[in-house]
Amino acid sequence: MENFEVIKPFGPSIVKIKMPNQMIDEMNSYVDSIINDEEKSKKLDEGSRLIGKVKQEFLMEYDFMKKIKWAEFLASSVSRWVAEESNKKIKHFELIKSWIVRQFKNDYNPVHWHSGHISGAGYLKVPSDLGKTTQADKKTNENGKLQLIYGSPNLLSKSTYLIKPEVGDFYLFPNYLMHAVYPFSGTDEERRSVSFNAKLDFIN
Repeated sequence: MENFEVIKPFGPSIVKIKMPNQMIDEMNSYVDSIINDEEKSKKLDEGSRLIGKVKQEFLMEYDFMKKIKWAEFLASSVSRWVAEESNKKIKHFELIKSWIVRQFKNDYNPVHWHSGHISGAGYLKVPSDLGKTTQADKKTNENGKLQLIYGSPNLLSKSTYLIKPEVGDFYLFPNYLMHAVYPFSGTDEERRSVSFNAKLDFIN
């Protein structure tokens, strides 16, 4: 698999992969169709069960995920990650659920973690301008970025890893890894992402 990178910013590793352009286009078309269907938007709404303080969050339908081979894409990436990190093989990859997050100006996702064993987040749309921060020349600009959090800082060991969203980038991480998404302020454009939870069975 091309564009596969294992990153080790702290204790557990994470993985950065690329979503195929066709998959991104199909997902965006699918999301747009859900947005324009009020009845289906309500049926698939997942906002009340997710922690995000964002405009809209809804589940992806099984038939659509099967059509674009979403589970296969995730399973192959996770299998390679597990093999490289532990020399184990995955017996079974169970996609629990996958959902879309539509974030706009001032929306955010507070610190949280997921169920299952493996989670991830990828980007379908990213605003052209995430905005500036006070004292921008002196401080890191977290606007619209994903921050992964692990433990506390130690000598020669960081406890956070900041990710700038780019269309097509997808990050895999252990379900227990705490993370948050910061608000942005630069534009009224949509920040659109896709996430998932999955369970694994291993062959030792």
